[in-house]
Parts: sequence; structure tokens; C-alpha cells
Amino acid sequence: MKNVFLEKVHHEHPCLGTFCFLTNGNAVEALAYTGLDFIIIDAEHGTVETEAVENLVRAAKLHDLTPFVRAKDCSRPAILKMLEAGAHGLVIPQIRTVEEVKNLVSYAKYYPVGMRGVAVGINGGYGYEPFADHGLQNYFDVCNRETLIFPQCETKECLDQIEEIARIDGIDGIFIGPYDLSVALGQPGVFDTVEFKSAVERIYTAVEAAGKIAIMYTTNSEEVPEYFHRGFQAVTLSTDIKLMVSQLRGTISQIKNNI
Repeated sequence: MKNVFLEKVHHEHPCLGTFCFLTNGNAVEALAYTGLDFIIIDAEHGTVETEAVENLVRAAKLHDLTPFVRAKDCSRPAILKMLEAGAHGLVIPQIRTVEEVKNLVSYAKYYPVGMRGVAVGINGGYGYEPFADHGLQNYFDVCNRETLIFPQCETKECLDQIEEIARIDGIDGIFIGPYDLSVALGQPGVFDTVEFKSAVERIYTAVEAAGKIAIMYTTNSEEVPEYFHRGFQAVTLSTDIKLMVSQLRGTISQIKNNI
């Protein structure tokens, strides 16, 4: 099991990804040819279920496109199903308390970091990957290192405790959800206020101080370099559907204007 995203981060390579709503393996393979570093298959807002996630993950891995999944919630079944489907990491939405994050680590990480239920599945080659054949603790250690866990900071409660949350052993970083965060701050969809910018800066500073990975989401491609220059290791740009439609609309509009 090798997390290509993590390797890139360790080599200070800025990682760019997108949310994946298209539920076809061919679409994921096509995304791999765009230069993206990772995708986040969306099981929170998307309609994708576990079996489909398994196939999308498999398609991504064929081309070293790191597959993450945004789980539908932070329950044990939601976490385990997506990990057993082969995800190399999870984004967990609507986090509100320190206790939720500690439970999340317990569900997602093997002993001694957490208490994830033992299973040698897809990422361990059903027991036939070399790292899975050197004792159970070695298997645990590799999975814990290569499986990344990102609580999503998008609630006022999470923001108020972000320094403590970012320091929790077993989480690998924080994913910032700007839209729900703007709602939590009382100004939906408004991102240019001092309060919102201060919140993002507070989150980033907490993550940096904890030595973890900071991931930002934006729908504006012009903002991506700004976040990388600020120090974010990864940025998630829009969704596959929005990017596809935007490109097609521009191309078709240009053609029709020249007819």
C-alpha cells in the first residue's frame, strides 16, 4: 500500500484535486490523465454507495491518482465501509467536538493509534501484499501511515476548538469547508470578510503548528496559487461535473459564436 499523495506532500509537491461526483470508472480514469494528484469521491453529498466506491478507487489507483472519500458522517460503519473499499484517506464532514475526532481516530486507525477492526482487504491485497505478510503489527503500522484522516472544519464548534483538534494524534490534517464555514459565521457564501479570512488563517495556523496537512477547497481556479503560496499542501478545486460543464460551455459557446 503506497499513498502517492503523501509521498508528494513529503517532497513538498503542491497537490491539486477535485471532488468526484461522476460514478463511472471510465470517468475516474479520464481524470487521471488531467494531471490531478487526487480525487475525493463524495459519499456525503453524492449518491455513490460502497460497491461503486470500490470500483472508482480501483480505477484511480491504476494511474496513481490518489483516491480519497468524503464519508457521509463520522459513524463507525461510515468510516469502515469506505476504508475497506480501498480509500487511501477520508474527509469527515460536520465535525463539532474533540470527542468526535477521537472516536474517528479509534474507528479509522489500527492499534496502537486507534482500535480499527482487523481486516486484511483490498489495500492489503487480501493478505498477499508483501507488507501484509510480515506480522499483524507491521500491517497495522503501514496502514496507519498510508491511510490519511482529515476532519473537515466547517462548523463554529470545530473552529472554536481547532487548535486542540489539530493536535490529536492519529489525524493527518484538516480539510477546510468554506461554504458551510461561511454559513456558520452567519454570512453564507461571503468569503471576503475579515471574519471569514481570519477563520481560515486560524485553521491554517493551527494545522501548521501541529505539523499536519492543510487542504483548502475553492471553486475559483485563480485562488489556487494563492493558497499554495500561503503554505497549503493541497487544494481541492470544484467538482468533476462543474469543471466538465464549464469547459464544454466555453467551447460550445465559442463555436456557436463563430457560426
